[in-house]
Amino acid sequence: MGEQPIFSTRAHVFQIDPNTKKNWVPTSKHAVTVSYFFDNTRNVYRIISLDGSKAIINSTITPNMTFTKTSQKFGQWADSRANTVYGLGFSSESNLAKFAEKFAEFKEAARLAKEKSQEKMELSSTPSQESAPGDLLSPLTPESINGTDDERVTPGTPQHPEPRAEPSQNALPFSHSSTNVNKHWEAELAALKGNNAKLTAALLESTANVKQWKQQLGAYQEEAERLHKRVTELECVSGQTTVIKSQKTELNQTIEELESALKAKEEELERLKAEVESANDFQSQKDFLTQKLQDTESMNHRLEAQLTDLEQRLQSDQQEREAFRKNLRSLLELLDGKLFELTELRDALGKLIENS
Repeated sequence: MGEQPIFSTRAHVFQIDPNTKKNWVPTSKHAVTVSYFFDNTRNVYRIISLDGSKAIINSTITPNMTFTKTSQKFGQWADSRANTVYGLGFSSESNLAKFAEKFAEFKEAARLAKEKSQEKMELSSTPSQESAPGDLLSPLTPESINGTDDERVTPGTPQHPEPRAEPSQNALPFSHSSTNVNKHWEAELAALKGNNAKLTAALLESTANVKQWKQQLGAYQEEAERLHKRVTELECVSGQTTVIKSQKTELNQTIEELESALKAKEEELERLKAEVESANDFQSQKDFLTQKLQDTESMNHRLEAQLTDLEQRLQSDQQEREAFRKNLRSLLELLDGKLFELTELRDALGKLIENS
Protein backbone atom coordinates (compact mmCIF):
# COMPACT_ATOMS: atom_id res chain seq x y z
CA MET A 1 0.00 0.00 0.00
CA GLY A 2 2.93 2.40 0.73
CA GLU A 3 4.97 1.64 -2.41
CA GLN A 4 5.11 4.33 -5.08
CA PRO A 5 7.20 5.00 -8.26
CA ILE A 6 9.86 7.70 -7.94
CA PHE A 7 11.68 7.44 -11.31
CA SER A 8 10.86 5.75 -14.64
CA THR A 9 12.59 5.26 -17.98
CA ARG A 10 12.36 2.91 -21.00
CA ALA A 11 14.90 0.27 -21.95
CA HIS A 12 15.33 -3.21 -23.42
CA VAL A 13 15.60 -5.79 -20.62
CA PHE A 14 18.01 -8.74 -20.60
CA GLN A 15 19.00 -11.48 -18.16
CA ILE A 16 22.14 -13.58 -18.08
CA ASP A 17 21.76 -17.12 -19.40
CA PRO A 18 21.48 -19.31 -16.25
CA ASN A 19 23.20 -22.20 -18.04
CA THR A 20 26.22 -20.53 -19.66
CA LYS A 21 26.44 -17.46 -17.37
CA LYS A 22 27.89 -15.64 -20.39
CA ASN A 23 25.21 -14.93 -22.98
CA TRP A 24 22.41 -12.38 -22.59
CA VAL A 25 18.81 -13.56 -23.02
CA PRO A 26 16.24 -10.84 -23.94
CA THR A 27 13.19 -10.88 -21.67
CA SER A 28 11.24 -8.22 -23.62
CA LYS A 29 10.53 -8.02 -27.34
CA HIS A 30 10.60 -4.22 -27.29
CA ALA A 31 11.53 -1.37 -24.96
CA VAL A 32 9.51 -1.44 -21.71
CA THR A 33 9.13 0.88 -18.72
CA VAL A 34 11.68 0.35 -15.93
CA SER A 35 10.83 2.12 -12.65
CA TYR A 36 12.35 2.71 -9.24
CA PHE A 37 9.84 2.14 -6.41
CA PHE A 38 10.11 3.16 -2.74
CA ASP A 39 8.26 1.27 0.00
CA ASN A 40 7.98 3.72 2.92
CA THR A 41 6.59 1.04 5.24
CA ARG A 42 9.76 -1.07 4.97
CA ASN A 43 12.18 1.69 3.83
CA VAL A 44 13.34 -0.32 0.81
CA TYR A 45 13.95 0.60 -2.83
CA ARG A 46 13.09 -1.75 -5.69
CA ILE A 47 13.56 -1.83 -9.49
CA ILE A 48 10.41 -3.15 -11.18
CA SER A 49 9.55 -3.66 -14.88
CA LEU A 50 6.45 -5.25 -16.41
CA ASP A 51 6.03 -6.72 -19.89
CA GLY A 52 2.26 -6.82 -20.15
CA SER A 53 1.17 -8.54 -16.93
CA LYS A 54 4.50 -10.37 -16.38
CA ALA A 55 7.11 -8.96 -13.98
CA ILE A 56 10.46 -9.31 -15.79
CA ILE A 57 12.41 -7.30 -13.16
CA ASN A 58 11.74 -7.35 -9.40
CA SER A 59 15.04 -6.43 -7.75
CA THR A 60 15.46 -4.98 -4.25
CA ILE A 61 18.38 -2.52 -4.01
CA THR A 62 20.89 -3.38 -1.29
CA PRO A 63 24.01 -1.43 -0.18
CA ASN A 64 26.35 -4.04 -1.67
CA MET A 65 24.90 -3.83 -5.21
CA THR A 66 26.85 -2.13 -8.03
CA PHE A 67 25.55 -0.85 -11.38
CA THR A 68 28.20 -1.21 -14.09
CA LYS A 69 28.24 0.53 -17.49
CA THR A 70 29.58 -2.02 -19.96
CA SER A 71 29.12 0.16 -23.06
CA GLN A 72 27.83 3.59 -24.06
CA LYS A 73 24.17 2.48 -23.93
CA PHE A 74 24.24 -0.70 -21.82
CA GLY A 75 24.48 -1.31 -18.07
CA GLN A 76 24.09 -4.26 -15.72
CA TRP A 77 23.86 -5.24 -12.04
CA ALA A 78 23.83 -8.52 -10.12
CA ASP A 79 20.99 -9.50 -7.77
CA SER A 80 22.09 -12.20 -5.34
CA ARG A 81 18.56 -12.68 -4.00
CA ALA A 82 17.18 -13.44 -7.46
CA ASN A 83 20.39 -15.32 -8.35
CA THR A 84 20.70 -13.55 -11.71
CA VAL A 85 22.27 -10.60 -13.51
CA TYR A 86 20.04 -7.97 -15.12
CA GLY A 87 21.03 -5.94 -18.19
CA LEU A 88 19.40 -2.81 -19.65
CA GLY A 89 19.88 -1.42 -23.16
CA PHE A 90 19.01 2.26 -23.46
CA SER A 91 18.28 4.38 -26.51
CA SER A 92 20.79 7.10 -25.54
CA GLU A 93 23.80 7.67 -23.30
CA SER A 94 21.92 10.31 -21.28
CA ASN A 95 19.23 7.80 -20.28
CA LEU A 96 21.91 5.34 -19.15
CA ALA A 97 23.71 8.06 -17.16
CA LYS A 98 20.48 9.18 -15.48
CA PHE A 99 19.58 5.59 -14.53
CA ALA A 100 23.08 4.97 -13.11
CA GLU A 101 22.89 8.22 -11.13
CA LYS A 102 19.54 7.22 -9.61
CA PHE A 103 20.91 3.74 -8.84
CA ALA A 104 23.81 5.23 -6.85
CA GLU A 105 21.47 7.68 -5.09
CA PHE A 106 18.95 5.02 -4.01
CA LYS A 107 21.75 2.62 -3.07
CA GLU A 108 23.11 5.24 -0.63
CA ALA A 109 19.58 5.87 0.67
CA ALA A 110 19.14 2.13 1.23
CA ARG A 111 22.41 2.04 3.19
CA LEU A 112 21.33 4.96 5.40
CA ALA A 113 17.91 3.37 5.95
CA LYS A 114 19.55 0.09 6.97
CA GLU A 115 21.84 1.85 9.44
CA LYS A 116 18.91 3.81 10.85
CA SER A 117 16.83 0.67 11.32
CA GLN A 118 19.74 -1.02 13.09
CA GLU A 119 20.06 1.94 15.44
CA LYS A 120 16.34 1.78 16.21
CA MET A 121 16.63 -1.93 16.96
CA GLU A 122 19.53 -1.28 19.33
CA LEU A 123 17.60 1.48 21.09
CA SER A 124 14.46 -0.62 21.39
CA SER A 125 16.46 -3.52 22.85
CA THR A 126 17.77 -1.29 25.71
CA PRO A 127 15.50 -1.59 28.81
CA SER A 128 13.73 1.65 29.76
CA GLN A 129 13.96 2.96 33.25
CA GLU A 130 10.38 4.13 33.18
CA SER A 131 9.12 0.62 32.57
CA ALA A 132 11.37 -0.98 35.19
CA PRO A 133 9.35 -3.25 37.44
CA GLY A 134 11.13 -1.97 40.51
CA ASP A 135 9.33 1.40 40.27
CA LEU A 136 5.92 -0.17 40.48
CA LEU A 137 6.98 -2.53 43.25
CA SER A 138 8.84 0.05 45.32
CA PRO A 139 5.83 0.96 47.53
CA LEU A 140 5.65 -2.70 48.72
CA THR A 141 9.13 -2.90 50.22
CA PRO A 142 9.50 -3.90 53.86
CA GLU A 143 10.27 -0.30 54.72
CA SER A 144 6.90 0.74 53.25
CA ILE A 145 5.03 -1.69 55.42
CA ASN A 146 7.04 -1.71 58.62
CA GLY A 147 8.67 1.73 58.37
CA THR A 148 12.37 2.61 58.25
CA ASP A 149 14.98 1.48 60.72
CA ASP A 150 14.33 4.61 62.76
CA GLU A 151 10.58 3.92 62.83
CA ARG A 152 10.91 0.26 63.88
CA VAL A 153 10.34 -0.53 67.56
CA THR A 154 13.41 -1.66 69.43
CA PRO A 155 13.14 -4.14 72.29
CA GLY A 156 13.96 -1.56 74.86
CA THR A 157 11.45 1.04 73.69
CA PRO A 158 7.87 1.06 74.97
CA GLN A 159 5.42 -0.12 72.34
CA HIS A 160 2.43 2.07 71.36
CA PRO A 161 -0.57 0.29 69.80
CA GLU A 162 -1.79 3.21 67.66
CA PRO A 163 1.07 3.27 65.10
CA ARG A 164 0.75 -0.52 64.55
CA ALA A 165 -2.95 -0.24 63.73
CA GLU A 166 -2.54 2.62 61.19
CA PRO A 167 -1.52 1.87 57.58
CA SER A 168 1.88 2.92 56.33
CA GLN A 169 2.04 6.38 54.71
CA ASN A 170 3.85 4.92 51.66
CA ALA A 171 0.80 2.74 50.83
CA LEU A 172 -1.33 5.79 49.92
CA PRO A 173 0.89 6.94 47.01
CA PHE A 174 0.92 3.39 45.67
CA SER A 175 -2.89 3.16 45.49
CA HIS A 176 -3.10 6.64 43.97
CA SER A 177 -0.38 5.79 41.40
CA SER A 178 -2.14 2.52 40.55
CA THR A 179 -5.39 4.39 39.87
CA ASN A 180 -3.61 6.85 37.55
CA VAL A 181 -1.89 4.01 35.71
CA ASN A 182 -5.24 2.21 35.24
CA LYS A 183 -6.85 5.37 33.90
CA HIS A 184 -3.92 5.92 31.55
CA TRP A 185 -4.08 2.38 30.18
CA GLU A 186 -7.89 2.58 29.84
CA ALA A 187 -7.47 5.74 27.74
CA GLU A 188 -4.77 4.05 25.66
CA LEU A 189 -7.03 1.01 25.19
CA ALA A 190 -9.94 3.19 24.08
CA ALA A 191 -7.68 5.02 21.60
CA LEU A 192 -6.38 1.70 20.25
CA LYS A 193 -9.93 0.40 19.85
CA GLY A 194 -10.87 3.52 17.90
CA ASN A 195 -7.80 3.22 15.67
CA ASN A 196 -8.54 -0.49 15.19
CA ALA A 197 -12.10 0.30 14.07
CA LYS A 198 -10.81 2.92 11.62
CA LEU A 199 -8.19 0.55 10.24
CA THR A 200 -10.78 -2.23 9.91
CA ALA A 201 -13.10 0.06 7.92
CA ALA A 202 -10.21 1.21 5.71
CA LEU A 203 -9.15 -2.43 5.19
CA LEU A 204 -12.66 -3.45 4.13
CA GLU A 205 -12.84 -0.51 1.74
CA SER A 206 -9.40 -1.29 0.30
CA THR A 207 -10.38 -4.98 -0.09
CA ALA A 208 -13.43 -3.97 -2.14
CA ASN A 209 -11.26 -1.65 -4.22
CA VAL A 210 -8.70 -4.41 -4.77
CA LYS A 211 -11.42 -6.71 -6.10
CA GLN A 212 -12.53 -3.98 -8.51
CA TRP A 213 -8.92 -3.37 -9.56
CA LYS A 214 -8.42 -7.06 -10.19
CA GLN A 215 -11.49 -7.14 -12.43
CA GLN A 216 -10.25 -4.10 -14.34
CA LEU A 217 -6.77 -5.58 -14.59
CA GLY A 218 -8.24 -8.83 -15.93
CA ALA A 219 -10.15 -6.89 -18.58
CA TYR A 220 -6.99 -4.99 -19.50
CA GLN A 221 -5.03 -8.22 -19.74
CA GLU A 222 -7.65 -9.76 -22.04
CA GLU A 223 -7.58 -6.66 -24.22
CA ALA A 224 -3.77 -6.76 -24.31
CA GLU A 225 -3.82 -10.43 -25.34
CA ARG A 226 -6.33 -9.64 -28.07
CA LEU A 227 -4.12 -6.82 -29.31
CA HIS A 228 -1.05 -9.07 -29.25
CA LYS A 229 -2.92 -11.61 -31.38
CA ARG A 230 -3.93 -8.86 -33.77
CA VAL A 231 -0.32 -7.70 -34.02
CA THR A 232 0.71 -11.26 -34.85
CA GLU A 233 -1.94 -11.39 -37.56
CA LEU A 234 -0.71 -8.10 -38.98
CA GLU A 235 2.84 -9.41 -38.98
CA CYS A 236 1.59 -12.36 -41.03
CA VAL A 237 -0.18 -9.93 -43.36
CA SER A 238 3.06 -7.97 -43.59
CA GLY A 239 4.81 -11.18 -44.68
CA GLN A 240 2.13 -11.66 -47.33
CA THR A 241 2.70 -8.05 -48.43
CA THR A 242 6.34 -8.92 -49.09
CA VAL A 243 5.19 -11.80 -51.29
CA ILE A 244 2.79 -9.47 -53.13
CA LYS A 245 5.63 -7.00 -53.71
CA SER A 246 7.78 -9.74 -55.20
CA GLN A 247 4.87 -10.80 -57.42
CA LYS A 248 4.40 -7.17 -58.45
CA THR A 249 8.07 -6.97 -59.40
CA GLU A 250 7.73 -10.11 -61.48
CA LEU A 251 4.60 -8.71 -63.15
CA ASN A 252 6.44 -5.46 -63.93
CA GLN A 253 9.22 -7.43 -65.55
CA THR A 254 6.66 -9.43 -67.51
CA ILE A 255 4.95 -6.20 -68.66
CA GLU A 256 8.27 -4.75 -69.78
CA GLU A 257 8.99 -7.91 -71.72
CA LEU A 258 5.52 -7.78 -73.26
CA GLU A 259 5.93 -4.12 -74.16
CA SER A 260 9.26 -4.84 -75.86
CA ALA A 261 7.63 -7.78 -77.60
CA LEU A 262 4.73 -5.51 -78.60
CA LYS A 263 7.09 -2.98 -80.09
CA ALA A 264 8.78 -5.74 -82.02
CA LYS A 265 5.42 -6.94 -83.26
CA GLU A 266 4.43 -3.44 -84.28
CA GLU A 267 7.64 -3.10 -86.29
CA GLU A 268 6.97 -6.47 -87.82
CA LEU A 269 3.42 -5.37 -88.60
CA GLU A 270 4.65 -2.26 -90.35
CA ARG A 271 7.02 -4.31 -92.41
CA LEU A 272 4.26 -6.73 -93.22
CA LYS A 273 1.99 -3.86 -94.27
CA ALA A 274 4.63 -2.69 -96.66
CA GLU A 275 4.97 -6.17 -98.01
CA VAL A 276 1.16 -6.51 -98.31
CA GLU A 277 1.06 -3.42 -100.50
CA SER A 278 3.45 -5.07 -102.86
CA ALA A 279 1.97 -8.53 -102.65
CA ASN A 280 -1.58 -9.60 -101.88
CA ASP A 281 -0.28 -13.07 -101.21
CA PHE A 282 0.62 -12.03 -97.66
CA GLN A 283 -2.94 -10.98 -96.81
CA SER A 284 -3.66 -14.15 -94.93
CA GLN A 285 -0.45 -13.76 -92.92
CA LYS A 286 -1.43 -10.17 -92.18
CA ASP A 287 -4.76 -11.28 -90.77
CA PHE A 288 -3.06 -13.88 -88.63
CA LEU A 289 -0.59 -11.36 -87.24
CA THR A 290 -3.37 -8.83 -86.62
CA GLN A 291 -5.31 -11.39 -84.63
CA LYS A 292 -2.19 -12.22 -82.67
CA LEU A 293 -1.64 -8.57 -81.98
CA GLN A 294 -5.18 -8.23 -80.68
CA ASP A 295 -4.69 -11.21 -78.43
CA THR A 296 -1.48 -9.67 -77.14
CA GLU A 297 -3.21 -6.35 -76.48
CA SER A 298 -6.05 -8.06 -74.65
CA MET A 299 -3.52 -9.96 -72.57
CA ASN A 300 -1.75 -6.70 -71.86
CA HIS A 301 -5.03 -5.13 -70.70
CA ARG A 302 -5.71 -8.08 -68.43
CA LEU A 303 -2.24 -7.85 -66.92
CA GLU A 304 -2.66 -4.12 -66.40
CA ALA A 305 -6.00 -4.74 -64.69
CA GLN A 306 -4.40 -7.37 -62.43
CA LEU A 307 -1.56 -4.99 -61.61
CA THR A 308 -4.00 -2.20 -60.74
CA ASP A 309 -6.00 -4.57 -58.53
CA LEU A 310 -2.84 -5.71 -56.72
CA GLU A 311 -1.74 -2.12 -56.16
CA GLN A 312 -5.15 -1.24 -54.72
CA ARG A 313 -5.10 -4.26 -52.43
CA LEU A 314 -1.58 -3.42 -51.27
CA GLN A 315 -2.56 0.19 -50.54
CA SER A 316 -5.68 -0.97 -48.67
CA ASP A 317 -3.64 -3.41 -46.57
CA GLN A 318 -1.12 -0.69 -45.73
CA GLN A 319 -3.89 1.71 -44.68
CA GLU A 320 -5.52 -0.95 -42.48
CA ARG A 321 -2.20 -1.78 -40.88
CA GLU A 322 -1.45 1.89 -40.19
CA ALA A 323 -4.91 2.42 -38.67
CA PHE A 324 -4.48 -0.63 -36.46
CA ARG A 325 -1.08 0.58 -35.31
CA LYS A 326 -2.60 3.92 -34.34
CA ASN A 327 -5.39 2.17 -32.43
CA LEU A 328 -2.83 -0.09 -30.76
CA ARG A 329 -0.71 2.87 -29.67
CA SER A 330 -3.75 4.69 -28.26
CA LEU A 331 -4.88 1.58 -26.38
CA LEU A 332 -1.39 1.03 -24.97
CA GLU A 333 -1.23 4.66 -23.85
CA LEU A 334 -4.66 4.28 -22.26
CA LEU A 335 -3.50 1.10 -20.52
CA ASP A 336 -0.38 2.87 -19.18
CA GLY A 337 -2.55 5.73 -17.95
CA LYS A 338 -4.92 3.36 -16.15
CA LEU A 339 -2.00 1.54 -14.55
CA PHE A 340 -0.53 4.80 -13.29
CA GLU A 341 -3.96 5.84 -11.98
CA LEU A 342 -4.23 2.54 -10.11
CA THR A 343 -0.76 3.12 -8.66
CA GLU A 344 -1.69 6.62 -7.52
CA LEU A 345 -4.94 5.36 -5.99
CA ARG A 346 -3.05 2.64 -4.16
CA ASP A 347 -0.55 5.20 -2.87
CA ALA A 348 -3.42 7.46 -1.73
CA LEU A 349 -5.01 4.56 0.19
CA GLY A 350 -1.64 3.78 1.75
CA LYS A 351 -1.25 7.37 2.89
CA LEU A 352 -4.83 7.37 4.22
CA ILE A 353 -4.12 4.26 6.29
CA GLU A 354 -0.87 5.73 7.58
CA ASN A 355 -2.56 9.03 8.52
CA SER A 356 -5.36 7.24 10.29
